[in-house]
Parts: sequence; structure tokens; C-alpha cells
Amino acid sequence: MGSIVRTVLKQRPADVVTIIFLLFLTVLTVIFYRDIPRAPFLISLYSIFLIIQVVIIKFKDDSRFLGLFYDIFFPVACVLVIFDSLGWLVHYVNPEDIDPILIRLDYMIFNNHPTVILERITSPLFTDILQIAYCTYYFIPISFGIFLLRNKQREEFNRTLFLILFCYYLSYLGYILMPALGPRFTINHLQTAELQGFIIAEPIQRLLNQLEGIKRDAFPSGHTGIAVLVLYLAYRFERRFFWILLPVVIALIFSTVYCRYHYVVDIIAGFGLTLLSVLLGEWYYERWLKWQSENGRSERI
Repeated sequence: MGSIVRTVLKQRPADVVTIIFLLFLTVLTVIFYRDIPRAPFLISLYSIFLIIQVVIIKFKDDSRFLGLFYDIFFPVACVLVIFDSLGWLVHYVNPEDIDPILIRLDYMIFNNHPTVILERITSPLFTDILQIAYCTYYFIPISFGIFLLRNKQREEFNRTLFLILFCYYLSYLGYILMPALGPRFTINHLQTAELQGFIIAEPIQRLLNQLEGIKRDAFPSGHTGIAVLVLYLAYRFERRFFWILLPVVIALIFSTVYCRYHYVVDIIAGFGLTLLSVLLGEWYYERWLKWQSENGRSERI
């Protein structure tokens, strides 16, 4: 019994939430096995990542490389691989896209489509800048995590890692429950002008289209949710990073609509995603710290 407690105590909330979400996706794939063309592959994929998670928990202290793999590389791999797998899962689990509802809500708020309204301020250089801003989403969480590790802020890093992973998994759950393609696919025919960059916007767009494919990942906006969450964490733990990040995040959020990836209601939902992640995540994390402390004392006694 004592060995089981010690094993559990080694698991960070970040590890637990990853294991739970992988198990959830595995069970979901089994339930819809007949409807999902690549179900055997997905079950194998999720099982492999579950095994890797358990193994690195056990051996992470054996070398510096395994520690780095445990802290940075494996969480990043989980986020990317799980996200990529949604393209083979979401539409077969929930084939009803909610884009018509989102389009209607945007139109009710603005009396027009926001992506059409923004055509008035488009320019090739501006498009290039905002396309780059959109891509910073992929580096903001990693850079902040590395920053905390280099500053030897281990406790802050563990909390940050958990909250970020929790936010990612909540957004993925949102894609399953409320799949949406986004305005670049659904209302592109209403645009009166193509979104053209000066040098790099089109190559980036083509690369993202190839890498991401069609995931039905518009609602809620994960770009907004994750970026604002990291901004919140930076404000708590490292104000210098916060002030550097603030203009980047503002540009990133604006770019999601300007570059026609999201509806405005996706952005609003993205802020809600951050709030939900913080409220539920902080509540769970504090309970876990209390539980760990109490069980740690009982083990020493």
C-alpha cells in the first residue's frame, strides 16, 4: 500500500490529466469503433502514449535527458499528437457542425460578418505581420515553460504545465462536443477580396493547412484560450515576461479573426475557456497539494 501511495505522489497533476484524457479518448474510440475508420490505429496510438507516460514517471529521475523529456518534450508531443488525432475522430463521433449557429451569432453582434468587415483594413504587409502573430501561439507556452525552468521556478512550472495541458484538453473536448470548421471554409464565398500577404503569409497558410488539415477546431478558440492563460500565468509568476507577451497576445487574438481562422464568438468562448481552466484547474491543483502534503506526512510517520 505504501509503495502505491509513493507512486501516486510522484505523479504531477499534469501527468494525471494527460492519463485521464488519453483514457477518455481511448474509451470514446471504442464506443464509436464501427463509425471511426482508423479506430484500431487511434486505440494503439493512445495506448502507446499512456504507456510512455507511465514509464517516464517511473524513470524520469534516472537521467537529465529523461527529466527534460518528462518536462518539455513529452507534454508537447501529447498536445500535438492528440490534436492531430482529432481529425480522425471528431467528425465520426459528432458529425453535426455548429458553424451556422456561430455565423448567425457573429452577424447578430456586428450586423455583418467580421471577416468581411476587416477587408477594409487589409494590406499585404499587415497580413504578413498578423500571420506571424497567429503562429506565435505554437511557441508561447513552450517559451514560458522553458523560462520558468531556467529560472529554477519548479513549483511555478509544475502549476503552469498542468493548467496549460488542462486548457488544451478542455479545448479538445469542446471540439468534440461543438465541432466547427471556421470562416475560412464556411463563408469564404462571401469574401470580396483574397487575403494576400507580401512575402510570407501564403507559405505559412499553406504549411498550416498541410499540418493541421481539417480538424473542426474553431470553437472555442484554443489560440485565445492558451495565449490568455499564459498571459495570466506570466502576470502571476514573471511580470517581465508578461509585458513582453502582452502586445504579442493582443496581435495573436486579433489575427485569428483577421486571418479568417475564427469567428468572434470563438474568441469570446476562448476567454471563457481560460476562465474555466483557471477556476477548475486552480481548485484541483490546491486540493492535490493539500492531499500530497497530508499523505506525505503520514508516509514519514
